Amino acid sequence: MSSVLSNSSVNSTFVRPSTFFINGFSNIPHGKYYYVFLSLVYAVTVFGNSFIMCIICLARRLHTAKYIAVFHLAFSDLCGSSALIPKLIDMFLFDYQYISYEACLANMFFVFHFINLQSLTLLVLAFDRLIAICFPLKYHAIITKSAMFLIIAAIWIFSVTIFAILVGLLTRLSFCGSTVVNSYFCDHGPIYRLACNDNSLNNIMANICFGLLMCLPLIFIIISYVCIAVALLKITHGGDRTKAMKTCTSHLMLVAIFYLPGLSINISALTASLNTNTRIINNSLSQTMSPMLNPIIYTLKTDEVMQSIKYLYKRNKVKVTMERNF
Repeated sequence: MSSVLSNSSVNSTFVRPSTFFINGFSNIPHGKYYYVFLSLVYAVTVFGNSFIMCIICLARRLHTAKYIAVFHLAFSDLCGSSALIPKLIDMFLFDYQYISYEACLANMFFVFHFINLQSLTLLVLAFDRLIAICFPLKYHAIITKSAMFLIIAAIWIFSVTIFAILVGLLTRLSFCGSTVVNSYFCDHGPIYRLACNDNSLNNIMANICFGLLMCLPLIFIIISYVCIAVALLKITHGGDRTKAMKTCTSHLMLVAIFYLPGLSINISALTASLNTNTRIINNSLSQTMSPMLNPIIYTLKTDEVMQSIKYLYKRNKVKVTMERNF
């Protein structure tokens, strides 16, 4: 009888912790070297995405609807890495692994929000390629600058709303036991599973977000490329087909780098029990490598960007020469 009363008193007491402890790796020697590696990844990410954004701003030929989406992808990559890696470095390289309750929820919101923006922007770029190849005569009428700004505004509103709900639902949870988060940031899954009261609604919301924001965009991207492949088979001239395929290769590489690691680790988690360290390495690499590689792929694989870089370089060189002569 006394045990029943004690359980009911625990359930009736709502506990909101002042801090969480982000545990990171468990019993891995020299684990700090991995976080040093991630800090180098962040440096390359900042430089690469800032470079792409500057090129798009400075080159008039890139002031098109497609490159508004590319600019937004670079911006999302930069912000997503900035929401994740600096805090990670502060926690694990400088041994400050405690984070306040409010700061933890804010960190979670921004990390997931910008990852979602990356996912939806890749979908927008797939739509751009679909219209360009399947409906080339209508492309400039459908994919306009104003239409692209409206699409980006819509995905921002959608993403902010859904993750405000996801994070807001955590405030109804009571943490009367452990506050040690077995992850490398304020991850949603490891936190809601620490709750003492009913967390079924949080579990449902997590599954909805994964299906709606990760699986569904990938399905739409695959469908768009099936339609593109059918359209390419109808092109009789080999040169035109090769040119059309070349415009898609950089985007396909971005899609593979972004989706495959994250999906593989989530599918593995459903079929088997994953070691915490394995999950941390896989998730951290999938969240940090894609923003670093995206600007490199777009720079090296896209002729328009390379030509714009060469043009800006020559223009700057001529300007410097003229200033020296005067």
